Amino acid sequence: MTADADTIEISRLHHPVTVLGPGHRAGVWVQGCAIGCAGCLARDTWARRPDRAVAVRAVLDWLAGLPEPLDGVTVSGGEPLQQPAAVAALLAGVTAWRGDREIDVLLYTGYPWHRARRFTEVLAGCDAVVAGPYVARRNVGDPPLRGSTNQRIVPLTPLGRHRYGPAAPVPPRGLQATVSAGRIWLVGIPRAGDLDRVARGLAARDVHVEETSWET
Repeated sequence: MTADADTIEISRLHHPVTVLGPGHRAGVWVQGCAIGCAGCLARDTWARRPDRAVAVRAVLDWLAGLPEPLDGVTVSGGEPLQQPAAVAALLAGVTAWRGDREIDVLLYTGYPWHRARRFTEVLAGCDAVVAGPYVARRNVGDPPLRGSTNQRIVPLTPLGRHRYGPAAPVPPRGLQATVSAGRIWLVGIPRAGDLDRVARGLAARDVHVEETSWET
C-alpha cells in the first residue's frame, strides 16, 4: 500500500464506459492488486508499477475535460483499496468537481464488505461499492454489475440507493470493446464462457491475438 495522497498508479483511463454502471461514465483503473483472484480478467493490473504513477490532479483534470453528458465515475483495478490515500484524495476531488450534479461514484473492490467498510476515507467519496473477491465457480446466472454471486452491491448515499438499490434498474452485465494502438480493450464483466467466445470470434475474422490480460 502507499500512503501518498498526491500520486496514484493508474492502469488506464477510459471514456465513455457504458457497462460498469448506469449511463455514460468515466472509468479509472488503478494499477496494483495483491489479491489475485483466479480467473481475473485484468491480471495485467496486478503488479505495482511506479512508472505509471501520475498526479491525482492530472486524473481530476482529465475528468473535468470530458464531454457531457457524464452520469458517473467507476473506479476499479487493480485494487483501489491498496492505494487508499490516493484514491481517497481522488474521490474527494471528484466530490468537489461534481458539486450538486448527479454524477455517481461506483467503486469496485476485491475485499469483502466487512473489510472494505473500514476504509472510511475512501468510502466517504463513494455512492456505491461492489465488494468481494471474484470466485470463478460462482460466475453463474447474470448478477448485474458483479462477476460472481458472492459479491455485494452496497449503496452508501441517496444517489447510490436510487441507482444501485434493490429496486434500481441496474444495467445487465456486458462487454464493451475498444481498439487502441493495435490492442483490443475489453471493458465490463464477462459471463462464464464469454472470453472463449470472444477469442473464437476474433479467430474466425482472422484476428491473431498474441497475448491476453487474463493469461499474462
